[in-house]
Amino acid sequence: MQNKGKYYLTTAIAYTSGKPHIGNTYEAILADAIVRYKRADGYDVHFQTGSDEHGQKIESRAIEAGCDSPKEFVDQVSGVIKDIWNKVGTSYDRFIRTTDEDHVKQVQKIFKRFYDQGDIYKGSYKGKYCTECEAFYTDSQLKDGKCPVCGGDVHDSEEEAYFFKMSNYTQRLIDYINEHPEFIQPESRKNEMMNNFLLPGVQDLCVSRTSFKWGIPVDFDDKHVVYVWLDALANYITGIGYDCDGNSTEEFKKYWPADLHLIGKDILRFHTIYWPIFLMALDLPLPKQIFGHPWLLQGGEKMSKSKGNVIYADDLVDLFGVDAVRYFVLHEMPFDNDGTITWELMVERFNSDLANTLGNLVSRTIAMSNKYFDGVVEDKGVAEAVDEDLKNVVTGTYKVVEEKMDELRVADSLTEIFNLFKRCNKYIDETEPWVLAKDDSKKDRLATVLYNLTESIMIGVSLLAPFMPETAEQTAKNFNTQLRGFDSLSTFGSYPNGNKVSAEPVMLFARKDLETVLKQTAQITEKQKAEFFESQETAANNLEKAGRIQDAEKIRDNLKKLRGDDGSSDEEAIDIEPKAEIEYNDFAAMQFQVGEVIKCEAVPKSKKLLCSQVKVGSKTLQIVSGIHKYYEPEDMVGKKVMVLVNLKPAKLAGVTSEGMLLCAEDADGNLSLMVPEKKMPSGAEIC
Repeated sequence: MQNKGKYYLTTAIAYTSGKPHIGNTYEAILADAIVRYKRADGYDVHFQTGSDEHGQKIESRAIEAGCDSPKEFVDQVSGVIKDIWNKVGTSYDRFIRTTDEDHVKQVQKIFKRFYDQGDIYKGSYKGKYCTECEAFYTDSQLKDGKCPVCGGDVHDSEEEAYFFKMSNYTQRLIDYINEHPEFIQPESRKNEMMNNFLLPGVQDLCVSRTSFKWGIPVDFDDKHVVYVWLDALANYITGIGYDCDGNSTEEFKKYWPADLHLIGKDILRFHTIYWPIFLMALDLPLPKQIFGHPWLLQGGEKMSKSKGNVIYADDLVDLFGVDAVRYFVLHEMPFDNDGTITWELMVERFNSDLANTLGNLVSRTIAMSNKYFDGVVEDKGVAEAVDEDLKNVVTGTYKVVEEKMDELRVADSLTEIFNLFKRCNKYIDETEPWVLAKDDSKKDRLATVLYNLTESIMIGVSLLAPFMPETAEQTAKNFNTQLRGFDSLSTFGSYPNGNKVSAEPVMLFARKDLETVLKQTAQITEKQKAEFFESQETAANNLEKAGRIQDAEKIRDNLKKLRGDDGSSDEEAIDIEPKAEIEYNDFAAMQFQVGEVIKCEAVPKSKKLLCSQVKVGSKTLQIVSGIHKYYEPEDMVGKKVMVLVNLKPAKLAGVTSEGMLLCAEDADGNLSLMVPEKKMPSGAEIC
């Protein structure tokens, strides 16, 4: 394969506040698939990931865990993160830790340079702070008085701090983004950053803290530690040898600027505003692209340890195997909308796509070669018209996948590869090898068919290797050959003529029984909940020992609520004013169906209304709903909702509405969309 140049990809470094769940791990798997593809495609790749280990939250977590120091705590958690990254097959070149000595020294140099050149000044910070997100917010940025990102509590913070003059570079950054439309992707993320943050004006950023000590010390003012986000973002350059004094390594000179920063959409602001401005201040080129990927949600909701619904990658791997986990999270995540993971959906995909489409194809092909030709695979050249379509599909797949991967459409790329395998299965049905085997005069035709299948599968799994490396390698072993280079995937006929497949091939995927899996997951859930309550009790006791009585009581009060022993049930019950009885025919006259929101935008000049395009079966309805206080337009896209479809059209704020979305309302008037508990197709009747 020709050398296509360098490719430097980074993930966000994982915060060491606890064990990462599958939603966190998804990013590492996604990044790994991209870099494995790039390596196979001829790029000189450097892949960096790691752990973010400083901050007020870490200091608190260390006390809660009973550790002697924050360093002891982050050593443990960073080890857990690294073990999980390894378990899902992440092929990183460096796993950086922000406690690494080379990183610490450079962050101190960077901070001092900013100060010396007048970008940083000392002042006093007063405002709202979210410890969970390690982020500052103004009152206007809060959502119902809570953190706009995690929904948690914020507290007033007032302390001496150093500030970065963001205004020195804001217009330059706006111009850069306008001139480089590919810089922030997907497009919706770029619009969000521009309209919500940059264009209204960026406030100077607090870049040091004095209210806690666990951070990189400001070496010329020892009361201060460097703000965790300045510290963390710098890893992208310190990890490849950047030196603030001009003595950067050859590795840095080779790989910077990064080709891709792959991050979660929740930390886009830090990476697309603060980080580019820091780089401008260092007179360094900006990364070529920042991609804010969506979230992976458990059954459509965020994961919670107290509910026992957190899904961890190691549990998934133990149940399904590493490549099945990789396939699921890569295939099920849309390009720019949140994806959903459930145990039921995992089993469904495992059985239909992996066991049936791929696993059965490989085992059938090898079994027929062993049965009819003692394992020998030969192209006898007895071609028929049906062969050409198979060959065209197979040899054309690499080009299609290449186009998808250039746009980071990993899920679509996997779909194209599995379309190749589905075409192979169709070819078996078309050629009917078992019928050919009954006629000695068709023996050479049968051999040719089996050769075409073998060759097609090997092209397919060679293209699959970046996404499912163990499966691709095992398939190659089953066919007693090697995976192909990408430069040969458009050519048909490379499988060695006369080669012999394995007489005892290893089965790739054995079907899973849903009931058995759900019994296993129920045990995981109960164990998880028990561990959560035990850890919270330990945290409260350790906080109390440390003199943080108020924090300890807060944890204990929360535990009481979760257990229902504070006089309340797990969920509040409310009564509403009863309405007059209706006849069944009154109810039957209303038509309720499941719809999928395919587009959503705020209604102009209205703070309350959203206008959604909702696909219901083959129709698309325009529905206006007063839910903007509870949902942003980008949160709506991709949601499955319950729709009253035969409501007479009406105009709201001048916009036609052709139905109604069903919501639940609590005693305080808060709304929650009603969504199907299980996966349901658009158009399914609600009855």
